[in-house]
Amino acid sequence: MESKELARSCAKAISDKKGSDIVIINVSEQTIVCSYFVIASGKSTTQVHALCDNVEEKIKKDFGLSPVRTEGVREGRWGVIDYGDVVVHIFNEESRLFYYLERLWDSGRNVERFEE
Repeated sequence: MESKELARSCAKAISDKKGSDIVIINVSEQTIVCSYFVIASGKSTTQVHALCDNVEEKIKKDFGLSPVRTEGVREGRWGVIDYGDVVVHIFNEESRLFYYLERLWDSGRNVERFEE
């Protein structure tokens, strides 16, 4: 499986549960940590938690993969799901505006907005 396919599957799992403003950022030329970030928003802490759960369930079911680690999912403000080459960030709207990760990683040609 390619990293881009995994990133798109994560984005689809977020979209399936009505996550918003989903972007896939290719960061392979900017860091050695991973190749893709998937960044999305949920409207509430409850939705952030549900979005994170759905990503984990769908990726486990479709690819047999479990995250290397997760952070912040329980709190529901900023959940991070790390699959090694793909790192998923799901924010509540306030935290997304505050941290604005896209600003740090956007080089103008490496961002794909996910829309179905």
